[in-house]
Amino acid sequence: MALGKNGNGYICFVVAQVVFTVLGFLFGQIRTLQRLSWLSNLAIWLNVIVIIMTMVVVHEYPPNYAAAATNGIERGPVVTSAGLPPGKGLMDNINGLMNCVFAYGGATLFNELMAEMRRPMDFWKGFICAEIFIYCVYLIMGMVVYNAQGQFTYPVAFQGIPGVGGAYNWQTLGNAISFVSALIAALLYGNIGIKVVYASLFRDVFKFPPLDTKKGKLIWVAFAPIYWALAFVVAAGIPQIANLTSFVGAACILQFSYTFPPILQVGYNCQKDAMLDTERFDPATGVAEREDSGVKRWIRGYMKKPFKNSFDVVYATGALATAGLGLWASIIGMHNTFKETAITPFSCVNPAG
Repeated sequence: MALGKNGNGYICFVVAQVVFTVLGFLFGQIRTLQRLSWLSNLAIWLNVIVIIMTMVVVHEYPPNYAAAATNGIERGPVVTSAGLPPGKGLMDNINGLMNCVFAYGGATLFNELMAEMRRPMDFWKGFICAEIFIYCVYLIMGMVVYNAQGQFTYPVAFQGIPGVGGAYNWQTLGNAISFVSALIAALLYGNIGIKVVYASLFRDVFKFPPLDTKKGKLIWVAFAPIYWALAFVVAAGIPQIANLTSFVGAACILQFSYTFPPILQVGYNCQKDAMLDTERFDPATGVAEREDSGVKRWIRGYMKKPFKNSFDVVYATGALATAGLGLWASIIGMHNTFKETAITPFSCVNPAG
């Protein structure tokens, strides 16, 4: 946006990230999701505007060859394929898979959203509507943009529009709207992220006060800038959208969607099904009277549902193996990109060309 239509303007890329981070410092002080709800709704429709604009404009202008070059794609005719793109190896295909995980994953965090709802059991209705909406929008946009730009399709699709000539206005529109919607999304995920870390680590282990107390509110004031500062270090240190997305998908989001849920289900089944009729629990004292403990107890609980538990164990193991492949592919991809392109950490150069 700072470049201007005549190309004479300039802003250092890392400075733009600092501006985004400072905004996070300020708006990250919002503690309750209720106050973010109307902003989240606004972000959805802002994204829809960008999606429709992108699908129309990519058929009117050529691809952003400069942005594609940062991913090692040389200028040439547009090539599309119904299956895996020709000439791509395992690493490229796994990185693509991890980008899909990034787009659709994160199921375990739904519990945190439900915890702040007045009627948590209404969550499944909103969840189903949201999933249908997301799948339809993502698939339609993906097919339309890929059909127009093929191998030059950029991970942030509207930046696949050239930033020169008449196309500059459209790319700038996408940049301006997405800046706002991305900030809202980051505030939402940051809010949940801080609460999860605070509740599971600082509250349980270090006995910090609840966030709704005066001390808790003061701690939140300090935690939000720390969270955003760490996010800035990661984003500025690895200015590679596709590879960074793949890394986060493999290291974090895949675990919360495909690894943790089945293995936690096995643990719950083992604990619940291992209980004997003679065992008692006193809710007043919190003391459980058990007949036995250790491996024998876990095996008894596991064998009550052997097929379901075995399926979940295999499923979780497969997810871990996929995560390992994702980490390998994203790390190698980062190394190759830093080695073969002009992109560097904490750079003034825009990685999108």
